[in-house]
Amino acid sequence: MCLCVRVSWVCASCACPCLCVCQHSCGRTLGSSSLPTRGNPAGSSSPGPPRQGACCRGWGGHVALLQPHSARLSLSRGAPVLGSPCPGVSLSPGCLCPRGAPVRAVSHGGRTGAWFGSCPWRGSSRSCAGCRSSLHPALRARPSSFPFKVGQVFLYFQWDSLLLEAGFLGVLVAPLRLFRWRSAAWRAHDGVTFWLVRWLLFRLMFASGVVKLTSRCPTWWGLTALTYHYETQCIPTPAAWFAHQLPVWFQKLSVVATYVIEIAVPLLFFAPIRRLRLFAFYCQVLLQVLIILTGNYNFFNALTIVLAFSLLDEEHVAYWLGRSKKKHAGSWPPSLLAFLSTLLELAAYALLLYWSVQHFGLEIDWEKKVLESKVAFTYHEFTQWLRTVTLPLVGVGFLSLSWEILSALYRCISVRGCFWKLWALLQWAVFATAAVGVFAVSLVPFTYIDYESNGKLWPGIHHMFNAVERFQVVNSYGLFRRMTGVGGRPEVVLEGSYDKQTWTEIEFMYKPGNVSAAPPLVAPHQPRLDWQMWFAALGHHSSSPWFASFVYRLLQGKKDVIRLVQLDEAKYPFSAQPPTYIRAQLYKYWFTGSTETGEGATRWWRRQHVQEFFPTVSLGDPTLESLLAQHGLKDKAPPKRPATTFLPWLLESIRRLSLPFSGPAVLWSLYLGAASAALLRALARRPRGGAPPARHKGPKRGDPVDRGGGEKNGQVRRKEEREERGEGRARGAADGEGPRGTKKKK
Repeated sequence: MCLCVRVSWVCASCACPCLCVCQHSCGRTLGSSSLPTRGNPAGSSSPGPPRQGACCRGWGGHVALLQPHSARLSLSRGAPVLGSPCPGVSLSPGCLCPRGAPVRAVSHGGRTGAWFGSCPWRGSSRSCAGCRSSLHPALRARPSSFPFKVGQVFLYFQWDSLLLEAGFLGVLVAPLRLFRWRSAAWRAHDGVTFWLVRWLLFRLMFASGVVKLTSRCPTWWGLTALTYHYETQCIPTPAAWFAHQLPVWFQKLSVVATYVIEIAVPLLFFAPIRRLRLFAFYCQVLLQVLIILTGNYNFFNALTIVLAFSLLDEEHVAYWLGRSKKKHAGSWPPSLLAFLSTLLELAAYALLLYWSVQHFGLEIDWEKKVLESKVAFTYHEFTQWLRTVTLPLVGVGFLSLSWEILSALYRCISVRGCFWKLWALLQWAVFATAAVGVFAVSLVPFTYIDYESNGKLWPGIHHMFNAVERFQVVNSYGLFRRMTGVGGRPEVVLEGSYDKQTWTEIEFMYKPGNVSAAPPLVAPHQPRLDWQMWFAALGHHSSSPWFASFVYRLLQGKKDVIRLVQLDEAKYPFSAQPPTYIRAQLYKYWFTGSTETGEGATRWWRRQHVQEFFPTVSLGDPTLESLLAQHGLKDKAPPKRPATTFLPWLLESIRRLSLPFSGPAVLWSLYLGAASAALLRALARRPRGGAPPARHKGPKRGDPVDRGGGEKNGQVRRKEEREERGEGRARGAADGEGPRGTKKKK
């Protein structure tokens, strides 16, 4: 996938846009910033070269200071943007502030302000009553933002942004219990906070489907993207090889299904009919499960499934757990209500099928016995449709949120007790205000899919977004925007030598290298180095400054760096002594075919050498020293910290304990340990007899006192006594015994 998503460089002082040009294989100009910024409050968008403002002097030999977050990189005229999402992105003559103000990045297709902001690969239902506490999400959400900022290019993925936003919503979904002795599994305002999770899921899926078409990628428009995706994704699974062998007509049909699930089905997230929301839930789960089977995308798919649980209700979860309750008849005639609901549901399914057939030209070829498909609309028609529906979708979201807020207000008013009613209303006011604020701020990144709609938003919403943008509370998304590797997946292969004559390849644990090695299963772990090697192969090595430092550490024989390459030292060819020389070669890899015989039948990959990626270097080499000095990657003295500090000692101890284990093993151990603890906790609360414990009540007046050692509980004993008394009275009335007859209880 080409990573040249629309990214503009904007002066941090005057917000004047600069033109961003992609020199990648697609060779297209990304255009100027049409995104409303602080310097463009009216939100007017004008395609083409940017207009130079009063403070702009063009290039003029100046040097722009790029400032993504806390990192500043100096950039001279015409130089590529170091560490940018697209290796071919460079600044063309545009806006540079003569006052020396830094230039910040504004991402139009992904997360704002990050190097990998628009990278196409970046990245529940009601919780248990005993686990819903805002302390856990609060501890997860904000501390995770620290490595996100410190890790820079290694942590700038969309799923990292998604995790930060989901962690923030977790604080609202699981509020802190101030009164533990009066806590309930479901609060009156929980529908409002869970709606924010549903809105996040909608923004994620809808934008991911839309950007595939707005990118004008020929593979997505030709429905051939999946014929390349399985072998060109970063770390495929063994199932990806088999999926790659499927016929082309099925791959095209799969792309159509992807469009339907990501663009059309998310509209059902806010449907008033329960079964439509359940249908949307299972569609999203199906898509994520298929992605899990064919690709290693760490925690992203599991997190998306958790977000999809916001589409469920208590009744459906109880059905899963075997605790479904018997339905009671409502005020409406059940038959009429069920008939209208079923009718609307069938109409929605029919409309969805008709929309799919009409817009993707679905037609059965009886001679070939295949289902043909093609895109039956143009780019202009799609952008017009997108411009038409973007603001109405905002209106639908506002109406849906308003309904949840009013419903929560009604539930709060219905609470018994004056104090508890006021307490519920206070919570409702706080969380409803927070929900409205989060929804309003999220409209700015959501409307990035259509710049005209973004410009029509109230300027106050833009000011709110600019105020909270640095906290990563809301983000924009757009996965798998463009498909790279159409002519073969590029792959960097490292080689080491002692004499410059005999070269030995350095195999990584996860990324493709050995053509006979099967693709691994590493999810939910993400080997960040292997991922960055995939990105580095898409461009020149100068676009990845960290690569020179990586080679330098391998030449030094740093154990911590070697462990990122191979955990087992026996598999690292230079474990005894570091290599004297290192170079990197660029190859192109393809999956082998299912019809290959002989030696190719035992291989998973076939490859072809393209060119040299990194020159031969050694310690003290002028080329390597120049690259390290240029990017400030030379050895520095470690910061001095007190040796008695508890937190560094704790982290270092945990790190030493996890050294012998791989990333997937550590994560699965943590997950299984947490699941086992939850299971043991549930079993400990369960009574031995298997039935829920009955609340003990004292004997009623006239009832005999139980002195049998507690062999029967009070409810069972009283039930048997009532049955015996009823049978005795019935017999007495029938035989004529006793002056009074029996009375039936209603």
